[in-house]
Amino acid sequence: MGKNYPGDAGKKIGANLRQFRLSKGMSIEALAKQVGVSKLTLLKIEQGEANPTLSVIWKIADGLKVPITSLLDIESDVAVARTTDGLKLKSSDEVFIAEPLFRSHGFELYRGYLKPYGEYVSEAHQAGVMEFVTVMSGQLTVGVDGDTFHLGEYDAIRFKGDRLHKYTNPSPDLTILHFVISYHPELRK
Repeated sequence: MGKNYPGDAGKKIGANLRQFRLSKGMSIEALAKQVGVSKLTLLKIEQGEANPTLSVIWKIADGLKVPITSLLDIESDVAVARTTDGLKLKSSDEVFIAEPLFRSHGFELYRGYLKPYGEYVSEAHQAGVMEFVTVMSGQLTVGVDGDTFHLGEYDAIRFKGDRLHKYTNPSPDLTILHFVISYHPELRK
């Protein structure tokens, strides 16, 4: 499983997961079945003993119909997101790293890193989710619904995130992204 949770963040994720699950009246078995994550993995996450990958966290958030940062408990009146601090959510192969930066009223801001010649396939998110991606450094190819879009430095793209999509770095250099996830008003918590 992916890691790099500072301090007690893993325990916060677990406590938040348990709180959301119980508030929706779901058993651990029901959640496991709904999100396609094993009961044992969910139990370990709730107990703060597991370090879930980005894909697993997305599945859980989608299954609970909450923004991903609700599970991560990232919120403050004033916050600074430094590159050396914070959560680093990794794909299972560690080719893609997403750093949740901020959350506010229906959107989340992330910084992302895609390794040279790396590829990250994202499952469809909840209905109504929009993604806005800006390439800050490097190159990016985005595949959505069979269409492919090539982006260079400072290019941006917007698309519905509730469908399968793929990010590919076609270059020998690290690609750095800023992306925003926007939730439909009914999903904003």
